[in-house]
Amino acid sequence: MFAESPITRRKSTRINVGNVPIGDGAPIAVQSMTNTQTTDIDATVGQIDRIVGVGGEIVRVSVPTMDAAEAFGEIRKRVSVPLVADIHFDYRIALKVADYGADCLRINPGNIGNMERIRAVVDCAKDKNIPIRIGVNGGSLERDLQEKYGEPTPDALVESAMRHVDILDKLNFDQFKVSVKASDVFLAVGAYRELAKRIDQPLHLGITEAGGQRAGAVKSAVGLGMLLAEGIGDTLRVSLAADPVEEIKVGFDILKSLRIRSRGINFIACPSCSRQEFDVIGTVNALEQRLEDVRTPMDVSIIGCVVNGPGEAEVSDLGLTGARNMSGFYVDGKRQKERLANDDLVDQLEARIRAKAARIDQANAIPVTHKES
Repeated sequence: MFAESPITRRKSTRINVGNVPIGDGAPIAVQSMTNTQTTDIDATVGQIDRIVGVGGEIVRVSVPTMDAAEAFGEIRKRVSVPLVADIHFDYRIALKVADYGADCLRINPGNIGNMERIRAVVDCAKDKNIPIRIGVNGGSLERDLQEKYGEPTPDALVESAMRHVDILDKLNFDQFKVSVKASDVFLAVGAYRELAKRIDQPLHLGITEAGGQRAGAVKSAVGLGMLLAEGIGDTLRVSLAADPVEEIKVGFDILKSLRIRSRGINFIACPSCSRQEFDVIGTVNALEQRLEDVRTPMDVSIIGCVVNGPGEAEVSDLGLTGARNMSGFYVDGKRQKERLANDDLVDQLEARIRAKAARIDQANAIPVTHKES
């Protein structure tokens, strides 16, 4: 019962990061970044696998040295998800990882030296059909812009971004996306709004260095939500001081809340009160953990009493309405004759949710692991 989003997306040009289309109406891709030492190949591959396991579609890997570049080549052989190589200053690293199969280069052209070096990277990207991401950050603005503006401002971030864009324009290279991240919500939002007016290329969204898992998720939801609601954004990363797996989960939750992407289960649950007839909080938390692998779009309402329960259940794919000892159960908005015992709700609901997801996927003839809006 996933409703269509009322949001009109900003028009942007199309690029491809590996097999993931970006821009021009393509689904907003959710990505993360490894925080392992890239030279620890096993640890990095393991983390990438976990990111992909919860739906990550693009993974960025830091490549600060030539040793890391060599490790990147081995990592590329062991994973199938598109990889963005994160590079600063050293154009030779960009050339090396391009040879090793990078799907995108995160490198700012203006920061890698003279035009000869810039042209070498751009020519390599053209030859191998690899896009570039320009990444401007409020914490690392060019010295002259810091002096000009006194502090990071939206105009300062946009001016920095446009310097790099102009370089790529002069080299006749248009396969790029741009980010203008800041840790301050209003600073980032203002910069993205202005940049969206200036260029047609895709925009990668992020509130950088957002903080820990809880506060960072809130800050990211506020900032990214403001932009996404205005139709701005083609890829996103939620930047948390936490396991990158959590970044992917929060990213999809943000998109789901705005009805932009319908991946996975949307749990509708009450905060619980003294009217609850079962442990609502424990039930929902357990189901969220158990059902992270389900990617089929579904609305599942779990309400602890009959005050709001029937109304929510009637507009859900599956619904539970709390009652003493045995709770009411709904399928596609219709009350069922069967009732579920309150002392075994998690197992019963998990089984029914998985069965419902399988029926939906079979009806649509789309594998669970690939079903997206």
